[in-house]
Amino acid sequence: MQLLAYILLYPFLWLISILPFRLLYFISDGLYIIIYYIIGYRKKVVTENLNLVFPKKTENEIALIQKKFYHHLCDMILEAIKSITISESEMKKRYVFTNVEEIHKLEKENKSVVLLMGHYASWEWVFILQKSVNHKGYAVYKQLSNKYFDALVKRIRAKYNSYLITTKETFPILIKAKRNNELTFNGFVFDQSPKIQKAMYWQPFMGINVPVHVGAEILAKRLDMATVFLKVKKVKRGYYEATFTDIIKTPKDFDDFDITDMALKRVEEQIHEAPEYYLWTHKRWKHRGKEHANK
Repeated sequence: MQLLAYILLYPFLWLISILPFRLLYFISDGLYIIIYYIIGYRKKVVTENLNLVFPKKTENEIALIQKKFYHHLCDMILEAIKSITISESEMKKRYVFTNVEEIHKLEKENKSVVLLMGHYASWEWVFILQKSVNHKGYAVYKQLSNKYFDALVKRIRAKYNSYLITTKETFPILIKAKRNNELTFNGFVFDQSPKIQKAMYWQPFMGINVPVHVGAEILAKRLDMATVFLKVKKVKRGYYEATFTDIIKTPKDFDDFDITDMALKRVEEQIHEAPEYYLWTHKRWKHRGKEHANK
């Protein structure tokens, strides 16, 4: 069944991916109507999340953020499909790194990097960075249930010298890279909710106490990697600007979880700046009030 689904869907996705962006966003507008008005995809979750973190906003303000978010979500879906055939030059034009020289400085110091970023604006095209740096890129991800589509996503990333690895693979692969004196650039979209039974650290996020992933910080300290936060801004439809901030060359000098806290605050700042670009369909606050559930 997995192979059949891939055979049936892939040609359709490929045809969409070769469309010019003008037509791509026309499809996105139609998809918005289907997802928001007809299907109502995770609408209850989005509404609950927005009301939870913005208790002072009016019903109309929440509704406006919600609609803008679904428009952005549909754009991201189509942009992900576009990744199948988009050219390197086109992606570089649309996903711009404002200060990549900061990573070049780390290269000269022979420092591998742990990159922290949130589910904000766009994380689908960040792998184009690998065409501007000498580090080998790794991104920790959750495998897709369909092994054929999972392989497709990996192939797309590999075109740009970026490779997807699971949580279990992370330490063995990066330890081997360090032994071989190989510079690596390791991306973590860290703001999702960890499993409650594995939660070891809780911290307020948007004013609500939640469990937080700390694996990226632990990895950086154990393997002596620099940590960097990536702030992403949506300039306009289909165009993003990414800036490296909070560059820490020696994470071991910081107390436990300070770096994670700093990164979490940066995600909060982005949300307050333009809340419609955060991924509100995630049940990010589902474990609130359960701090002692796994003790």
